[in-house]
Amino acid sequence: MSSIERTDVVIVGSGFGGAIAAYHLAAGGAKVVVLERGPWLESADFEHDFLLGSSYTRIFDFVVGDGMSVLGGNCVGGGSVVYFAAMPRAPRFVFERHGGIGRRMWPAAINRDSLEPWYDRVSESLPVSKQDWSDVSYAGGLWAAACHHSGRTANPAPVAVDNATCTNCNWMMAGCRFDAKRSLLTNYLPAALAHGAEIRPLHEVQQLSRTDDGYRVHYTMVDDEDYRVQGGGGVLDAKIVVLAAGAGATPVILQRSEPTLGALPHAVGRYFSGNGERLNTAMINEDRVREVLGLDRGDGLAYAANQIGKGPTVACWDRLDGSLPEYSRYSLEQLYFPPGLGTILAQVPGGEDPTWFGVEKKEMLKRWQSWLTIFLMTEDDNEGVFGPPPPTGNAYRISQQMLGRGTLRYDPTPNTLRGWAEADAEVKEILERDGLATVAPWTNDVVGAYTVHPLASCRIGDDPATSALDDRHELRDHPGIFVTDGSAVPGALTVNPAMTIAALAERAVPAIVAAARERGVEVTYGAPTPDGGTASRRATARQVPDLARR
Repeated sequence: MSSIERTDVVIVGSGFGGAIAAYHLAAGGAKVVVLERGPWLESADFEHDFLLGSSYTRIFDFVVGDGMSVLGGNCVGGGSVVYFAAMPRAPRFVFERHGGIGRRMWPAAINRDSLEPWYDRVSESLPVSKQDWSDVSYAGGLWAAACHHSGRTANPAPVAVDNATCTNCNWMMAGCRFDAKRSLLTNYLPAALAHGAEIRPLHEVQQLSRTDDGYRVHYTMVDDEDYRVQGGGGVLDAKIVVLAAGAGATPVILQRSEPTLGALPHAVGRYFSGNGERLNTAMINEDRVREVLGLDRGDGLAYAANQIGKGPTVACWDRLDGSLPEYSRYSLEQLYFPPGLGTILAQVPGGEDPTWFGVEKKEMLKRWQSWLTIFLMTEDDNEGVFGPPPPTGNAYRISQQMLGRGTLRYDPTPNTLRGWAEADAEVKEILERDGLATVAPWTNDVVGAYTVHPLASCRIGDDPATSALDDRHELRDHPGIFVTDGSAVPGALTVNPAMTIAALAERAVPAIVAAARERGVEVTYGAPTPDGGTASRRATARQVPDLARR
């Protein structure tokens, strides 16, 4: 047993929840090891193609479940490497949601006001900026013009993008080779490394077990080319474990660990939310757009620019109104989804069933430059449940990279279906007015519903029956294990969740530091932002004593 490796803190995953914890704990003096299942790619490694084995297939994890499929990051930097960098803050009403449990889901200690200084801290750290209309893409401009024409409002989305550096290549999902997107590779992770944290890619954590003074983390090595191939493994002992493997993997690791950890909270692997997400594809009528909206790119085209620009730049937030009934609130965001899965799932507006393949679809594909994709984020009922875990990993691997079959079951309730239908109808009303376009939702017949923002499978809350974590992100009845990724978010947010996941991770750190100190780790809390800023630290300081009290 003397050869077993030991450290102060093991962090599983290097996305927002893992990177933020790694930076603060390492900066405070703890010995930190980050175990990441995916590869470690740098800017020059991000390729602009869709070939098997390129960065596009290496850094994604697509898991098909029963009724729900999950697309997430699989690399150092996690979801921040593949996300579209839209960083809105959750609306105030979100924190008062009841969802399917019939009472407030969020802990009493957290609301929009109490989370605001943590949002500010993330905004300063990345940083996040508000775009103006000169920053939006052609697609964003078209969406804004259509919203205005139908009597709706539209706004440029806040983003973690350096627009002065962005080349509008629209390859953001494959990783940004220009470092314009402020992924965690450009801030928290290099800062954590500078303070002595160690990041180990291609280390897949399988389970946790108890030791006399903490926990043992069991991992296996993943082949760099074929993720189905498992190499040698090892163990790492730590006083504190922070799980941040994502809402599709963190609960699976815990489920597999129950025989060695002991009974887990009932909510582990339950109450999964897909953030109520839905996608619609509009086929733009170039002539009507020119005639009705007066748009002209200057080269005789009104639009024909689906592939030009970046991710979401414009959103309609008219339905983010707290006075509306639950499940009737949603945001509508213009988005570029690159060829591949999106091409398959996009349906022919008004076509005969099935419309995801066939002659009509072939004709639709000829006009792909005139597509406009709208991303809908609604309210769901947290109806996802994970079944028994696979022998290793978070899924049964099907292909050499990217694709797996998971145990998640998702059967949408009437509430969720109603929210989807209302949001679909709104998009149709906006874009089909005066013949601007024809619109159809993506099909759910191929891979079920789908989400790029999985949430809530190990959520925080005050009720032990419906939340796996307390309001400080510690796993109930398992002191020293914390969860800081999207699985800790209680439910759908109606907006892109990265900003909220990051703010909650920042807020969780004081309690993690306190738990580490109780276990004899010499660590302090109070580091500035990764680039040395301290402005936001003053506002969060008022909450730190309560968060650190145990």
